[in-house]
Amino acid sequence: MTLSFPAATPMREQQYAQVLIFITPALFCANMLLARYSADFIPPVALAVWRWLGVVVLLLPFCGPELWRQRRAIIGDAGRLLVLGALGMGICGAVVYAAGKTTTATNIGLIYAVSPVLIILLSRIMFGDRLSKRQMAGAALALGGTLVIVTKADWAVLKALTFVPGDLMILGCAIAWAAYAVLLKRWPGNLSINARLAAIAAAGVIVMLPFLAWETITVGPAGTDPRTLAVIATVILVPGLLAYGAHAYITKHLGPAKAGLILYLSPVYNAVLAWALLGEQFAAYHWAGAVLVLAGLYIATSLPGKR
Repeated sequence: MTLSFPAATPMREQQYAQVLIFITPALFCANMLLARYSADFIPPVALAVWRWLGVVVLLLPFCGPELWRQRRAIIGDAGRLLVLGALGMGICGAVVYAAGKTTTATNIGLIYAVSPVLIILLSRIMFGDRLSKRQMAGAALALGGTLVIVTKADWAVLKALTFVPGDLMILGCAIAWAAYAVLLKRWPGNLSINARLAAIAAAGVIVMLPFLAWETITVGPAGTDPRTLAVIATVILVPGLLAYGAHAYITKHLGPAKAGLILYLSPVYNAVLAWALLGEQFAAYHWAGAVLVLAGLYIATSLPGKR
């Protein structure tokens, strides 16, 4: 599996994790693109359930024997797995898909940009963690770059923002993601990265089953047409298996605060994807924001500093 790097030293594993910081946001961006694309023809809970059920099925050939050997430990750790599944797969899955129907891309970018800050605050409040001064400076620089991009370097955009129910849902998702990232590191368990992702994904599916039943009764099931199946297959592979596996690897080797910094790259990747797929112009504010974000990430993740 690509989520593991065999025979790697601890230093090399940290280097791999640093590289993944610049790749993983692109994988997460695919989720919002597909959420907006499929909002009119795939129910949100169904999409989330099929996404994570598919991840479990794909991972089982690689980690099924390990999960069976560790079944007693998994049962004993069921409470934590259900919490992680509810936060990372339920709220940050189905709720995001539902929120994408009513909120705007600008608001989503601004609200999700606070996730790394929330991770730092939760790590500090819950466990006494803190970043070095250089890491804090890097996070602030990256946040500034994010704001440059999502506001198009026009601060009047902030005054003109209006909020809809979807915005509050996205804020809840940002808080849930921060809690997921912090607890993922603090509740390590004895499973490998792949096995743990499979266990958490399965727990998330279990949590969502009652909501899926309600959605199926009131809205109807997801279709089986080629377009729907293509979307489901893509969310399983890209923002499901690859994105969460990479995030788990980064969290394990660099910690939740640094892993949270990947969200600052999302506006950069969104701009690039819009240019590549939709023919939109890559404006000067995109370049300025990208430089700030990349510089901030480099400072926050690569340069040592005193506490």
